[in-house]
Amino acid sequence: MPETAYTVDLRTMDALSAGDLYALLKLRVDVFVVEQQCAYPELDGRDAASLHLRLIEGGELVASARLRTPPQPGAQARIGRVVVSPDHRGRRLGEALMREAISACETTFPGAPIALSAQSHLRAFYAGFGFVATSDEYLEDGIPHVDMLRPASPRSTDIP
Repeated sequence: MPETAYTVDLRTMDALSAGDLYALLKLRVDVFVVEQQCAYPELDGRDAASLHLRLIEGGELVASARLRTPPQPGAQARIGRVVVSPDHRGRRLGEALMREAISACETTFPGAPIALSAQSHLRAFYAGFGFVATSDEYLEDGIPHVDMLRPASPRSTDIP
């Protein structure tokens, strides 16, 4: 499979243009609300205090994730709203997105463990990046999830 030529963009919500923010929110709603048939509050009030990691190819948003700042020193950073455009699946963009998200967390929040809430069927995917389940399975918005944690890493060279 040929290597994907994408650009990595990491910025606050306020630094996104109106068009870029619209594309980001549309992708999340198209996948999480429409495709997964899950009525939940996608606009949860956390975007303004988060960093938004976007993979862009040919001017098009192909994948994104939301990185939440640890609430205090020593607390966990969080990766959430991990999404790949349906038009670009099957190209290993999910793996690329997670590598970039982990790297961004380790650079931006050094020494912080990284938490996420994984859809249960993706548990092995996230385990491949060093995440370990820390909860039993539970329903979140009608979808089985499990909490996972990646211990703080002193260096970023251990990202698969």
